[in-house]
Amino acid sequence: MIKLLLKVLLPVVTLAVASTWAWKIFNDRPVVETRPPEIPVPVIRVVPVKLQTLRLKVRSQGTVAPRAQTPLIPEIAGRVLEVSPSLADGGFFEAGAELLRIDSTDYQLQVVQADAQIAQAQLSLETEEAQAEVARKEWESLGEGEARPLLRRVPQIAQAQAALSSAQAALAQAKRNLEKTRIAAPFAGRVLRKNVDIGQYVTPGTPVATIYSVDYAEIRLPLPDEELAYVDLPLSYRGDGSEKRQPAVLLRAEFGQRQHSWNGRIVRTDGTIDPQTRMIHAIAQVADPYGRGPDPDRPPLAMGMFVEAEIQGRRLENVVTLPRAALRGEDQVLVVDSESRLRFRDVNVVRLEREQVIIDLGLEEGELVSLATLATVVDGMKVQIQFDSYPEALP
Repeated sequence: MIKLLLKVLLPVVTLAVASTWAWKIFNDRPVVETRPPEIPVPVIRVVPVKLQTLRLKVRSQGTVAPRAQTPLIPEIAGRVLEVSPSLADGGFFEAGAELLRIDSTDYQLQVVQADAQIAQAQLSLETEEAQAEVARKEWESLGEGEARPLLRRVPQIAQAQAALSSAQAALAQAKRNLEKTRIAAPFAGRVLRKNVDIGQYVTPGTPVATIYSVDYAEIRLPLPDEELAYVDLPLSYRGDGSEKRQPAVLLRAEFGQRQHSWNGRIVRTDGTIDPQTRMIHAIAQVADPYGRGPDPDRPPLAMGMFVEAEIQGRRLENVVTLPRAALRGEDQVLVVDSESRLRFRDVNVVRLEREQVIIDLGLEEGELVSLATLATVVDGMKVQIQFDSYPEALP
């Protein structure tokens, strides 16, 4: 009987104890406070606005060419007797230097013949003038009225004078031909290509060499339309004789695994706009391209060398230069206000370059511009700032 009673009461007591313990645990549980989720405040890089005066630069590239290049052409025929050592591929020469001498024997004989023709023509003229004087006196003593021109030998004297003038012209031509046997350099230059040597027979119109000047080098620099607003080019107008601006240009080239530079000026623009590229070409000029510069290791600015050009552009005042990362869209930046909140700001972009942007309107001195590339930005968003420097802030 007792065993049966235990079997019935034991589960009931166990369940009662468990229920009591569960109720106690439930009542003794800590109270959970509900709080809104905390959103971390992002830390962003900022750069302070600094108004400055800036000189724009326009970049281009081109190939060096001589200011003048011309074939050296004889004006007479003959055999080449002498060739200057300077008349060799790559040789230098000064203005007026004798480069080539042609056999002058035939042309000296022409001068002698022309002298003889002058003497004969002079004799004929004096004879006619003497005969005219005799005829005048005879007519005055025997004739009446005015003698006819033929009797006064007027046509004969005119013919003799014409013969004398022709002989004098022949002598002048013979002397000119004799001078042309010596071919001189029209300018200080260099030989691009030599086509003749001693013993060869040359004829008028056949080039004996191709030469180019070395006083200046020129580089045609293509400029797209959008870059023309940043530089004052020396544009030419009909009848405009006023002095034109000549912007400075810095030329750079790689030679022998080193970079070298030359200073020049933009002196003019091409007469046409390229119909394919719609670009205008500015002509840069560098004086004495083959002279030694301040750097003794700098090579000559040789014809055919490829160079990078940096043209000095217009001067801008009260503009702001920022890393390109600061620009959002086409004309907006993010400014951090006095409460450390982001604000969208519309600005006017003067120029957009590869690594920076130039702004002239929309920002004030000392304002903080965000450089952060946040995926989501809300106007008024709270941020923490971290100052950065520029241009070190460039990405």
